Amino acid sequence: MKVMVDTNVVLDLLLDRTPHAANAAQIFSLVERNIIVGCLGATTLTTIHYLATKAVGAQKARREIRKLLRLFEIAPVNRAVLEAALAAEGFRDFEDAVLHEAARQADADALVTRNQSDFRTAVLAIYEPRELLNIVQAHHTHRTKEVQLGRCRIDSIDDVSQTLSTAEEEDAQ
Repeated sequence: MKVMVDTNVVLDLLLDRTPHAANAAQIFSLVERNIIVGCLGATTLTTIHYLATKAVGAQKARREIRKLLRLFEIAPVNRAVLEAALAAEGFRDFEDAVLHEAARQADADALVTRNQSDFRTAVLAIYEPRELLNIVQAHHTHRTKEVQLGRCRIDSIDDVSQTLSTAEEEDAQ
């Protein structure tokens, strides 16, 4: 399954936004373990870089972008995507129409977002993070264990697997 990950889900993890970071971390873990193919829109990377530069500086922002580039496929935003987004009916925000069209043209099966209402007229399947995790769990032989992350701080994408392992160990005790 190829899934476009909305900018808000990426930010949930990078900014440790409670309570959403736990689901985002599990989605990243599925991508990291090749259980799903993760895809980001090119505009997501520019938005993440802009926000991360303000929060943690340009050098760390570039490191995080490189990590995202290693982990995810990137759906281009080109003339065809922009024209299709302009022609798309029912999207309140052009940004959402662009992301949807980039996902569609990159042959994504679904888009995961916390703002399903922004994609009411989408052609693709639109899932909330927890909903996607439940679908993957139900259709895949590997069972993604739900863990409580508490108020941990995930400073880097590299910390996702380590944080999940630590949380699972704590749950076992």
